[in-house]
Amino acid sequence: MSRWSGGFTLIELLVTMAILAILLAIGVPSYQSITTSNRMTAEINGLVAHLQYARSTAIKEGQDVTVGTGGGNNWEGGWSVTDASGTVLKQQQAFQGGDTLAANLAAITYDRNGFTANATTLTLHDTANTVAFRKCVVVSLVGQLTLNKQGACP
Repeated sequence: MSRWSGGFTLIELLVTMAILAILLAIGVPSYQSITTSNRMTAEINGLVAHLQYARSTAIKEGQDVTVGTGGGNNWEGGWSVTDASGTVLKQQQAFQGGDTLAANLAAITYDRNGFTANATTLTLHDTANTVAFRKCVVVSLVGQLTLNKQGACP
């Protein structure tokens, strides 16, 4: 009968667990930053899509189209795209995860030419307000959208 039963020794098990702990210590923070970055990218892309939709609808229909919050400058609480008669064309739900979207106005209205009355910048911050994750959408008076990423906000 053999003296060795073919299992793991205690030393082998401890070395394996130590290597696993080191890999987890390296990998978990990276995973958290990836999920934060992906969440914020999806949020800012949703905003840009709604702004582009509002502008193209205003030009196509020949009437004012507004992207605005339900009240105040609380953009992270969601927004809606409405036409001149007040019909809701599209709607965005509130952000998940505590991100904030700061702007100096509660609505952006595009006229029949695709222009806006007020140029503005909408800035998306994560919960920790990390500069590397900050994203901005700049809306010019002619309705042009510029997306600035990774903290390059005006």
